[in-house]
Parts: sequence; C-alpha cells; structure tokens
Amino acid sequence: MSQTVTPTTPATSSQGLDYEAAVNRYFAAWNAPDPAERERAVAAAWSQGGSYTDPLCDVSGHAQIAAVIAGAREQFAGYTFQGTGLVDGHHHIVRFAWELVSEADGSAPVAGFDVMTLDEDGRARAVLGFLDRAPAV
Repeated sequence: MSQTVTPTTPATSSQGLDYEAAVNRYFAAWNAPDPAERERAVAAAWSQGGSYTDPLCDVSGHAQIAAVIAGAREQFAGYTFQGTGLVDGHHHIVRFAWELVSEADGSAPVAGFDVMTLDEDGRARAVLGFLDRAPAV
C-alpha cells in the first residue's frame, strides 16, 4: 500500500532560518532598479562568497552577481521577478518558482524555479536556477 505525503512549508527551519524572508531578499536584488540599490540588495541576499548558476551563467561574489542581474534588467526592462506558488524548504535549503512579468501587460515570457542553500544568517550561499520557459534567442 502506498502512502501519499503532503509536504508542509514551515515559515522557518529547525535552525531558525526564515525561508520566505530569504526569498524576498533574493527578489529584491533581482528587482532593484539602480546600481547602488542593487549592490545593497545583493549584499543582503547573498553571503560574501555566494554564487549564482543557471543555464546561461555561473558566477560568484557580489560584483559578478550584481552584473548578471544588471544584464537581465537591461534585457528585460519593464519586467519584474515575482514568486509563484509556495516557498518550500528544509534544513538550509529552499526552493521556489518564479516568473518574469511585464509591468505593461502582465505577460510572463520567462519562468522557472530556483534552489537556494542558505548560510547561518539566512543569506544565499548558492542559488541554482532552472528555466522552465524562456523566449527563443
């Protein structure tokens, strides 16, 4: 007999990490409109040696992460990253889905999900991004 397990999504881990807050800081970095604000947001979201890897890049450190975000914001001006669904986590790991949404018409040409490992302060050590939907290049 098989048993169905329904996952629960606690707001915090047994180590006291706030998964929702970590994801909110992450989106704040991706949505920061100017370089100075972006630098502050990246520092708040990622640990000093943190990394970001997706099918298009593999970078580490605040400066490289901020540069990737600046490039995405330039390519998709007028779009914001928004979470979709629940934030799910355990231990020092959190996963969440997202879309890149047009502020003009609400379309979302890019979507995916990310898995993030957190340090003891709740900042990202590493983010692994997966693209579920992306425009053809």
